[in-house]
Amino acid sequence: MGNHVYRSLSLSFSFMACALVICSVPPSAEAPVQSTSDAFQNPQRVIIEGYIDNAMEPFLSRDGKYLFFNNLNEPTVNTNLHWAERIDDLHFKYRGELKGVNTPALEGVPSMDRNGNFYFVSNRSYDQTASTLYRGKFADGVISGVELVPGVSLARPGIVNFDAEISADGNTLYFVESEFSPFGQPKSARILFARRNGNTFVRDPASVSIMKSVDTDALNYAPATSASECEIFFTRVGPEGPAIYIAQRADKSKPFQAPLRLAAITGFAEAPTLSPDEQSLYFHKKENGRFVLYRVTRSALPK
Repeated sequence: MGNHVYRSLSLSFSFMACALVICSVPPSAEAPVQSTSDAFQNPQRVIIEGYIDNAMEPFLSRDGKYLFFNNLNEPTVNTNLHWAERIDDLHFKYRGELKGVNTPALEGVPSMDRNGNFYFVSNRSYDQTASTLYRGKFADGVISGVELVPGVSLARPGIVNFDAEISADGNTLYFVESEFSPFGQPKSARILFARRNGNTFVRDPASVSIMKSVDTDALNYAPATSASECEIFFTRVGPEGPAIYIAQRADKSKPFQAPLRLAAITGFAEAPTLSPDEQSLYFHKKENGRFVLYRVTRSALPK
C-alpha cells in the first residue's frame, strides 16, 4: 500500500501504520544505482470533485469509469475505501465510501479485474488469521461477498501482505510479502505473484525468478500491471525515499528486465496505477503535507 501500514506489529496488528505507510520508513538497505526512464512526462494534478481529504493508493477500473482509493492511513485515522466516477482524464466526481466493505479496521489498496472482482487489504482479522488480502464483487458502489483470498498468505505472524493488484484478466494476483520486526518496521518487501486455480490462488514457484530484477534488497511494493502483464510499475524505497519504477519483458512468461526510475515523477510519490489505454499513469504524491493524486502521460508507445 503506497504510504504503507505501520501502527506497530503487535498482536493487534497495528502494523498498518508502517506497511500502508512504508513511505515514512527510512530505507534499511541501499538500492542499487538505477538508470532513469523518460517514458512518461508532464505531471498534472488530478482533482476529485467533492472530496477534500487525503487521497492515496489510487486504482483505475479496467474500463476507466471508476477511480478507487483510500484516505490517509495513519494510526489516528480510520482508513477506508472510497470511489469516484470519471469526468475526464484529470477530473473525477466523488461518490463516497464504498459500501459493504469498510470497518473500524484499516481497508485500503483497491484493485479490480475486468469482471468486477474487487481486491483490497485489511488488517481486520490479522490477529486470528495472520492474513490481510480480501476480495469481493463490485457493483454500483457496493462490495458484496467479502472474504479472505485463499492460497496466497503464509498465515505466519510477522509476515505481512500489505499490497496487491489483480491482473486485468483476473488470473494473476501480484502481491507484496514483507517481514516485519517486533517493533513494526518492515525488514523486507518483495513482489511475488500467484495464479488462479478455480476459486483459489496458488503461488507460482517461477515468481521469484521472474521478479528477480524487481526484488532488490530495498523495499519494493505497490505493483501495477499492464493488461498484457508485460509492464509492471512499482514503488521502491531508495536512499532519497520512495520513487516509482517501470520494468518490461517480452511476454508474461519471461523475467522482467532491469527496472528504470520514472524521472518525471519527483518528490514523495508512490502507488502507481495505469489507465485503460495505458497512456497515463496515476499515483499519489505528498504535497504541502497532504497526499494528492497526480498523472503523467506516456511520451512514446511501450516497446
